[in-house]
Amino acid sequence: MIKSIFFFLILNFGALALGGYLMQNGPQTDWYQNLNIAPWTPPGWVFGFAWTTIMICFSFFMAYLYSVDKSRFVIGLYIVQLILNISWGYFFFNIHWLGFSFLVIFLLTLVTILFLLYSYRKLKWKSTLILPYVLWLCIACSLNLYAVLNN
Repeated sequence: MIKSIFFFLILNFGALALGGYLMQNGPQTDWYQNLNIAPWTPPGWVFGFAWTTIMICFSFFMAYLYSVDKSRFVIGLYIVQLILNISWGYFFFNIHWLGFSFLVIFLLTLVTILFLLYSYRKLKWKSTLILPYVLWLCIACSLNLYAVLNN
């Protein structure tokens, strides 16, 4: 189990780092600074704290799930989650495709909800480790949708 936890910590934080690299200085750019953002947008430091917490919890969640289910479904869903998570910032901050980035984050939210629903039967209370990810993505969806509708 310890190896699986470290494996998923490396993958998840690696994906987070790659997504951050692709996003570049997105939140500090003139484009973003002049964007009409939602009034409930948290301060910048909250994002770093939230994503760190989320990836730790998600790594434990994946290690537990993978220990009881190594199916193609779980692996495939995980890969889809990685791709969506890594690509969102690039589409939003670099290409400025607000509508498409909303679709990406909405799909990512659906994938995490699917993980939660699928895993509950197998993991019981341990499946709640994905709840911070689901909740944060719901907030992120609202922020992205606000940007779509108000810019």
